[in-house]
Amino acid sequence: MPPIKKIVLWLLVAFLLYAVLTSPDSAARIFSSIWEIITNGLSNIARFFDRLIGG
Repeated sequence: MPPIKKIVLWLLVAFLLYAVLTSPDSAARIFSSIWEIITNGLSNIARFFDRLIGG
């Protein structure tokens, strides 16, 4: 099974490089959106535990 993981990882890296090199503006918007989703999610999780602990 590990060779399949390695192949998929290399394909993903190749696709990301292709996306960045062919249309950097779109790639930047996509990565920015993903980063915003991640940070909002972590912030909401932190807020949940803060309210849970704080009562």
